Amino acid sequence: MVTDIKDTTHAVDAAAVMGLLPGRPRLLALGEPTHGEDTLLDLRNELFRQLVEQEGYRTIAIESDCMMGLVVDDYVTSGKGTLDEVMERGISHGWGAFAANRDLVRWMRAYNDGRPASERLRFAGFDGPLEFTAAASPRQALTALHGYLAARVDADLLPCTAETLNRLLGADDRWTDPAAMTDPSRSTGQSAAAGRLRLLADDLVALLDQQTPHLLVTTSPDDWDRARLYGRTATGLLRYHHWMADTSPARMARLCALRDLMMADNLLAVASRGPALVHAQNSHLQREKSTMQLWQGPVEWWSAGALVSARVGKEYAFLSTALGTIRHRGVDTPAPDTVEGLLYTLPEDHCLVDAPRLATALGDTPPAPRVSPWFGYAPLDPAHLADRDGIVFVKDVRQS
Repeated sequence: MVTDIKDTTHAVDAAAVMGLLPGRPRLLALGEPTHGEDTLLDLRNELFRQLVEQEGYRTIAIESDCMMGLVVDDYVTSGKGTLDEVMERGISHGWGAFAANRDLVRWMRAYNDGRPASERLRFAGFDGPLEFTAAASPRQALTALHGYLAARVDADLLPCTAETLNRLLGADDRWTDPAAMTDPSRSTGQSAAAGRLRLLADDLVALLDQQTPHLLVTTSPDDWDRARLYGRTATGLLRYHHWMADTSPARMARLCALRDLMMADNLLAVASRGPALVHAQNSHLQREKSTMQLWQGPVEWWSAGALVSARVGKEYAFLSTALGTIRHRGVDTPAPDTVEGLLYTLPEDHCLVDAPRLATALGDTPPAPRVSPWFGYAPLDPAHLADRDGIVFVKDVRQS
């Protein structure tokens, strides 16, 4: 059995990844089963460097706030700001503090220095402005979209004034109250003002689309792309807040699905610029349905990866990362009857596994699922090995 498994493995490098795929995908997704480990982020950085230098990739998109990501993109493309400021203000969830994320941004800035715009690397956050415990106010995205249009189209075409938006938005803490995640009555998402804002956001996005011929010749491509991002984010956040105020049993499943829908729309926009490496939790990138156990019971939804894959087919490829140990988190040597346990017997510190071939080698009865003693690590689902294009196996994750 181990000999068969060994025959499915390769080195973790860009050439081997491309060898598993029918062609160069526009979106190459690399999942991770846990967040915040520099061992995994360092591996991601090296793979991205190789994809840039050998395969012509020019963008990396990570599971971070799409609006904050504009700060990082400005820095890596033009040097705007300082590295310290960018890491604090440009990457959400506190992940700007990770050394490997800092190394990535520093390397991208150095790579871009002196290069023409067409050859520069780009950075994108593709998550919505969301935390699991709360969602941002739609103010930033909505007012940025309004400001973009107000500067470029006849004022009579605008559905409202900036003052009207400000009045309807009110105080931002009305939108960001973390108690609303578990208590729908604390949400402002179904108030009369929020309902009016949803209509105005829809009208602003429609105006943006209606004025496309004019805007494309009077504004830069980057400004146009950002305006579209503002529109997606404003409508997505208002939709998310609306359903935060819902009291039906489907509430959390709907919220999880809406978050991944925002992610998928952002990834499709990233793909329009050219080939990109995508990095996020496996559950956001897999093709099968995602599941989670929450306080009111299990929920399931289609992930961003499933949505994008359904849209673009072979232009999307997915590599999931699997781990042997994270001993500093209490995750010790995997049981030998799990996929991770079988891969742990291999001598390499890390390897790339041909997932469909591995599924064939293991036969009709999949290995036992691994059970993690730590909530922050999600093991592979052995029933879905063939649904990914490859597995990056890391034997031991060492403490950062």
